[in-house]
Amino acid sequence: MFNWFRRKINKTDAEPASETTEKVTTPETETPSQETAQEDYLSWAKTAYKNIQQRQTSTTSQPSTETPPETTQEDLTPEIETETKEVSEPSTETKPETVPAWMEKSDRLEALKETALETATVEETSSLTFDEEFVWSAKVLAAQGRAPDDISEEEINWLKRLRQGLGKSRRGLVNQLKSIVGQGPLNEDAVMEIEALLLQADTGIEATDHIISTLQNQLLEEALPPEQALEYLKSILREMLDRPLQKVVNPGFAPEKGILNIWLLTGVNGAGKTTTIGKLAHLAQQSGYNCIIAAADTFRAAAVEQVKVWGERTNTPVIANPGQNTDPAAVVFDGISAAQARQADLLLVDTAGRLQNKKNLMAELAKIRRIIDKKADKAQVESLLVLDATLGQNGLRQAQVFSEAANLSGVVLTKLDGTAKGGVALAVAQQLDLPIRFIGVGEGIEDLRPFSSYEFVEALLNE
Repeated sequence: MFNWFRRKINKTDAEPASETTEKVTTPETETPSQETAQEDYLSWAKTAYKNIQQRQTSTTSQPSTETPPETTQEDLTPEIETETKEVSEPSTETKPETVPAWMEKSDRLEALKETALETATVEETSSLTFDEEFVWSAKVLAAQGRAPDDISEEEINWLKRLRQGLGKSRRGLVNQLKSIVGQGPLNEDAVMEIEALLLQADTGIEATDHIISTLQNQLLEEALPPEQALEYLKSILREMLDRPLQKVVNPGFAPEKGILNIWLLTGVNGAGKTTTIGKLAHLAQQSGYNCIIAAADTFRAAAVEQVKVWGERTNTPVIANPGQNTDPAAVVFDGISAAQARQADLLLVDTAGRLQNKKNLMAELAKIRRIIDKKADKAQVESLLVLDATLGQNGLRQAQVFSEAANLSGVVLTKLDGTAKGGVALAVAQQLDLPIRFIGVGEGIEDLRPFSSYEFVEALLNE
């Protein structure tokens, strides 16, 4: 079972890397020969791909004949044997003359339907592809000190989705930034160009000012080539995203074993709060944690029913009150009782997200907190705000109101795909001073994962 919450993110949090990993060049310690470093990463990716394939074949009865590429990544494509040829073809036997013609047509349609269903099944079970995105994902993991035999297919797939989700932001930033920062010390025109680029990416004024001033100070001391200037810019962004973690007790944000962990999730309607709860429940169970959901957003129409649907989908118990407009604190009380009785590790609480009357919202959340303090005084409590990344600065204003009404300890950034601009993550860290705990890059149940500043910045600014 793969534990996403205990995933090794970087060398400081991970165990010492193996000798094979230490030979891989990291972005912070590049060797003079970039070609050699690139070959090391490609070799690392080939080894990782082979290990994943071996683990896949060990779970099936059919041995795999695939081998990693010998020269270039284009030489290898996973061989997927489809079964469409073995599907029964439309019958060619001569039918009695008494059989109407329309019945023969029906037989052909049924055969086509079976063929289509069989083909779809094969496509869903297709194996991992060794392509450019696999190599990029492997490079990101290797740079964090990971060994090629210590990564999973789930991690590779997640990094691919993250890079694809931030594709629009990346394509609009990288080339223009490189052309600007590679010209030496920033003049007034260059500063204005960078400022416009960052603001277009929803970075926000405060974060943009910090980035420009820090970058300008460095370039005044030393004229950096475009590649090095871009790497320095990445380090600035990572530092901004990681700064809020310095004041929290649980930087890794993994549920603690042996005690009850209670996560209160709040956010305005439409931000993806209910969907996020379902994805978190799935993520927790996939990582080996026993989870329960409390449907405490009792005033929003159909909110409880939506939570129940996600509970069924993720096979997670849902505690809810059948009545309408019931007291949310009472649902939380019942949820805590159920979690304690079943010795659950994690209780996810869907709370209200109404901003029309901040006073009522504060009173409701305060009452829930009092119930938790009385019923589960030793529980580890976190308050997470679900924020829609597509809202940009409007979403940040909502977040500021919530931070005043609730004792927030982190942010879940959703919908970082499509029209979303990745710079909003920097604005959250700079203006709200809150750590980003999870990010979502799609509607799928696997499209929500714990946040890593290194992986996020690489997906945002890597070519």
